[in-house]
Amino acid sequence: MHRLSRAQREADLIAYYDNEIRQRATRELPPPRVLRRAEYLDLLRRESIAELLEIGCGPGRDGIAFADAGLIYTGVDLAPQSVATTRSLGLDACQASVLQLPFEDASFGAGWTMSTLLHVADADLDRALAEIVRVLRPGAPLAIGLWGDQHGSEQQWDDGSGHGPARFFSIRTDTALKTALERHGTLERWLTWPGADSWHYQWAILRRG
Repeated sequence: MHRLSRAQREADLIAYYDNEIRQRATRELPPPRVLRRAEYLDLLRRESIAELLEIGCGPGRDGIAFADAGLIYTGVDLAPQSVATTRSLGLDACQASVLQLPFEDASFGAGWTMSTLLHVADADLDRALAEIVRVLRPGAPLAIGLWGDQHGSEQQWDDGSGHGPARFFSIRTDTALKTALERHGTLERWLTWPGADSWHYQWAILRRG
């Protein structure tokens, strides 16, 4: 179980991702994620959705794909260097926590958040999901991707990269994550694929009520 405060966990994440931004900006995304993004774009086209919010935009690798597809794109990220890199691509982005998004209710037609909510403690997950759902319009699809495993744990993980302090991870079981998601909308799609070691990637589309 983690012992650091939320403020310290967020400060550590900012330090790590600010230091890592150059490597992350040039790293290719995994093929399964690119495939799911293409499928999600098809869904948005079928539903004539024009604007999308990405929570945890990183260096804008997904963002540029969404913008190139003609969507009105907005990104948010906790790390200022991620925001700056996304803006350098000509995309709209701002620094914010998923726990306090700087947007009016029902501002966006769709949401996308990949490998971001795994940095949110279990105690804050419902608040984070409620905040995302708040800024989406009724009926909006929210695509969510996370790393999970069969047991679930909260841990500070130092990957030995030298990019900064250990990052906080909340790794959830499939059952725990699906149960949490279903408290905030209709779970429209769910699938997983293998990752490194015992982890697997959890992919969901949650439809706001």
